Amino acid sequence: MSMQSASTVAERLFDCAQDILFFVKDRQARYTAVNRTLADRCGVRHKNELIGRTARELFDAPFGSSYYAQDRAVLEEGVEIHDQLQQVPQRTGRPGWCITYKFPIVENREIVGLCGICRTVTSAEPRPDSIQRVARAIDHIQLHYGDSIRVDALARIAGLGTRRLERLVKRLFDMTPVQLLAKTRIQAASRMLVSQDVSVAQVASACGYADQSAFTRQFKALVGATPMHYRALHRSVAVTSGAPGAIMR
Repeated sequence: MSMQSASTVAERLFDCAQDILFFVKDRQARYTAVNRTLADRCGVRHKNELIGRTARELFDAPFGSSYYAQDRAVLEEGVEIHDQLQQVPQRTGRPGWCITYKFPIVENREIVGLCGICRTVTSAEPRPDSIQRVARAIDHIQLHYGDSIRVDALARIAGLGTRRLERLVKRLFDMTPVQLLAKTRIQAASRMLVSQDVSVAQVASACGYADQSAFTRQFKALVGATPMHYRALHRSVAVTSGAPGAIMR
């Protein structure tokens, strides 16, 4: 299935999801496919009004410039964005919160675009000020996953009690902070195993594991393969089809 036909199928599917913003962008970060919810959020009548435009053109600062910078990182560096808590403008004029995922689209071992979703944080979930505090902790995990990180330290960064942070993270991500940290580390390890010629021990150390055997056990539990098997499998796939990325169960 071509990128265009796959985008069309996904677009039709996500048109049915009112709490999800769906998009596909080309190599210049211009929208090539969007769902109805994203068009509504941008205040336009037809989805076609977004096609060919960038986030920087659609959203006022600082939102548009922030989204565009994310897009460039995905398109130029192959960065994958997971579990990113960020604010998105709403039709009411007040920003709401969403959880963002963005991934590069690779054809013939070249990045040709990106796809992504933003899941809206509903009014039934934590208050905006609480979400902003959780976002501080999540940002710290994503920037410092290779360091030793304790939940009580994350709580201090967020300005919340430890149990309060654990409850909020569970409600937002259906994971505990410890599980979210482990997922972030394994995702980083997956990218390193495929893209860098370093040993498994070096990958483990860079991703915050002092014990290679513990890293291997956790990697296999989350990914379904040992680090060595994963590297061999995905490098073989990359050579034959250019397909990248981690498989997270």
